[in-house]
Amino acid sequence: MSAEDLEKYETEMELQLYREYKDIVGQFSYVVETERRFYLTNDVQLVPRNADGEVYFEVTMADAWVWDMYRPARFVKNVRVVTFKDVNIEELDKPDLDLSGKEGFGV
Repeated sequence: MSAEDLEKYETEMELQLYREYKDIVGQFSYVVETERRFYLTNDVQLVPRNADGEVYFEVTMADAWVWDMYRPARFVKNVRVVTFKDVNIEELDKPDLDLSGKEGFGV
């Protein structure tokens, strides 16, 4: 496999992952970003911990989706992340149902 083939494959996988993300993002309430991963979830807890003067974070999530193109199954029942790095948790905006007919349904 040439470098060009590998780059084409990775680009295709990332585009497929982005399409999957767009299809499911509306089902989740939170985006959780750690140093290593990006998650979508409806249930997240962040607990700061202190061990011997070192502060770290324990993040737990249930029924999460993981942004990882190399992972065969992106839906995860339970996730536990322990990190000394920053953790970003954002609540997703849930726009009200659009009944105007201007978006979706082929219009």
